[in-house]
Amino acid sequence: MMMQFDLITIFPEFFRGPLDHGIVRRAQEAKLVKIGVHDLRAFTHDRHKTVDDRPFGGGEGMVLKPEPIFECLESLGVVEKATRDTKRETVILLSAQGRMFDQDMASELAQRERLVLLCGRYEGVDERVSEFLADREVSVGDFVLSGGELGAALIVDAVTRLLPGALGNEASARQESFTAREAAPAVGVPSSTCGSGGLLDYPHYTRPAEFRGMAVPEILSSGDHAQIRRWRREKALEKTLRNRPDLLEQVELSEEDKNCIARIRAKKN
Repeated sequence: MMMQFDLITIFPEFFRGPLDHGIVRRAQEAKLVKIGVHDLRAFTHDRHKTVDDRPFGGGEGMVLKPEPIFECLESLGVVEKATRDTKRETVILLSAQGRMFDQDMASELAQRERLVLLCGRYEGVDERVSEFLADREVSVGDFVLSGGELGAALIVDAVTRLLPGALGNEASARQESFTAREAAPAVGVPSSTCGSGGLLDYPHYTRPAEFRGMAVPEILSSGDHAQIRRWRREKALEKTLRNRPDLLEQVELSEEDKNCIARIRAKKN
């Protein structure tokens, strides 16, 4: 089944670069995804192609008008959300006021057949778009961007890589940071890799084994898969504790994990 992305924007040329490379490009070539970019100005009716206006009640800045957005979605066969099958089709408004996008949301959205991404601009979007068209408002971080185009490109990339066949190795998506918030895998499984379990990823090394006096940790070439798993889990815990300690509150930690964290904290002190 092909995933359909529809991107609604006043800057369609923005997407010529981000969607033409890497996994997203290959997924399009393999007919796993189809991406339509739609110029909101094509749905205006004045000679200036006006898509924004000053808000009622006053205030700084301009707000995107509802008419072009409603007409654009109607032309794509997207119905108002009161009658929409959101299990199949979801309309997302990119907004600084939205719920934070994360890997769990990416996994949820990857189950849909169609995603419509409305790229906000200026000081916001007429609230009737959120009330009657968008199923949800989504933010990509606690910072302000000039518009929703960058956020939409991020969502397309994050969702596409979760689709069956998009990655060369299907296990890769399961082993990345923020994927599957679960306890550490059982030690002793004959594999040299382990999933992140919701932690930041463990360190990776490649050839040469020594580069400018910097050597790869010996354990990684020992062939002892159980010890490699333990080392990688410890390093993932260490990096998460250092860079994103908030993630530890969302992960199911084993007793071995907790003891490891205690040792890491003791070393710091």
